[in-house]
Amino acid sequence: MAKNSYPTIPNAGAMSDFIGAFDIPSKVTDYVYRCRFSHCWNGIATRHADTMDCKFFVDGKGVVLGLAHPGFVEFRARAGRNLSDREASYIAAEYLRGRLEQEDEHALYDVSAGDVNRIIEKLGIR
Repeated sequence: MAKNSYPTIPNAGAMSDFIGAFDIPSKVTDYVYRCRFSHCWNGIATRHADTMDCKFFVDGKGVVLGLAHPGFVEFRARAGRNLSDREASYIAAEYLRGRLEQEDEHALYDVSAGDVNRIIEKLGIR
């Protein structure tokens, strides 16, 4: 019996176009953050971190979200496939949204495997 297969969100087009520019209004104040996705890369090589790093520009300042690689491994074991870079960018954008809504601003966010998988479920990635 064949295992159910779910389509991935393909890595079509330029990486910087994976996610269009978006705004995040603060739930604390009336401030609105202007966000733009830049790209993803393997954090193991550049930061010696077990992460997939996704870079955004928030109000013109670079922000990196390090998605814990064990979350990707857990997804692969569960779903029988790897996450695409585009899907990783969506996970990072959703985490960033939650942090900025609370005005929790940092240049680097470490996103735990638990948070990676929580957001995968929230977004309905299969």
